[in-house]
Amino acid sequence: MESLSNAQKKQLKSLAHSLNPVVMIEQHGLKETIEKEITSALTFHQLIKIKVCTGDRNVRDNLVQKIVTDNNAELIQRIGNIAVLYKRNVKKPNIL
Repeated sequence: MESLSNAQKKQLKSLAHSLNPVVMIEQHGLKETIEKEITSALTFHQLIKIKVCTGDRNVRDNLVQKIVTDNNAELIQRIGNIAVLYKRNVKKPNIL
């Protein structure tokens, strides 16, 4: 996936502002069903918010990075427990 420009990231941040998290990851971590839900949501919506509710910041950062890597997505923004992810779906109209 080619890297997004700062202007594109800014536009995606503004689009994500009104979104609610589609997936919540609790202290039990990233299970296979959650991974499938994230993949499905990224494919369908292209831009999603996820909420990672773990007590440890390093665990949270590692989970978000694993999700980004596994889905070949791009991390648009992360504020506290909320991460905004984007993955272009070539079969759908581009949201940018």
